[in-house]
Amino acid sequence: MPASVVSVENVRESLPVYKRNDFDKALIIIATATFDGIDILNPQRMNAAEIAELANAQMHGLTGDEVIKRADEILRERRSREREQAIRTLSRLQEKQAKAASDKEQLARFSIDEARFYISESPYGAPEPVIDLKMTNGTAQALSQLALRGVVMSPGRETPWVDETFYYIIAGGIEAGETQSLSLAPNRFGPWGNVEIPESATLTISVEGVRGQDDQALWDSSDLTASEIDRLARLRDQYGDAMASSEK
Repeated sequence: MPASVVSVENVRESLPVYKRNDFDKALIIIATATFDGIDILNPQRMNAAEIAELANAQMHGLTGDEVIKRADEILRERRSREREQAIRTLSRLQEKQAKAASDKEQLARFSIDEARFYISESPYGAPEPVIDLKMTNGTAQALSQLALRGVVMSPGRETPWVDETFYYIIAGGIEAGETQSLSLAPNRFGPWGNVEIPESATLTISVEGVRGQDDQALWDSSDLTASEIDRLARLRDQYGDAMASSEK
């Protein structure tokens, strides 16, 4: 038997029986303290000799009681690091959620006041789809481009005739507080040109995104994913009070 194993066993044997289980657990904690990715809750993945070899290098002549105390210190330090990391993650997720909500609020200030879709007739006699829009830029910035989603529905019909996202470059832009009316001519060879769409169908336009005068996307922060929402809820349950206290 290697001398290091004997040394660890001697320390263990010097302890009262009721402390030996705590010593065994402490040994595993000390043995794995400097190794990332080792699960201290699954010591069966390592045999006793490996644990002893690793622990012996960290013990530096400690007594059994000192080994148990050192393991407690390691656990406290580890829990402290985990807590700090969890609070940082909680803060990041809350900031991301707040930014997404703020961006949605800003985007909602650009309004589609009126939207109408109909099929007209081109000078050549072919059916020509037309989208008439009236829009108001209620944001504080001049805008140059819109990403719009158009949905054409008929009452009592579950499936839309049209459900498409399209982009519109605003000639000359639209200033903060300005209202503009325009007529768009979508591709008549696509779903917008479907001659079966009845006159009773209604068009709903929603603003999906905007770009400023510098052509940079504005207010486009993404929502939290399902896994991020779940993680945020768990972190709030665990660390919300601690984070609130630290902010006071």
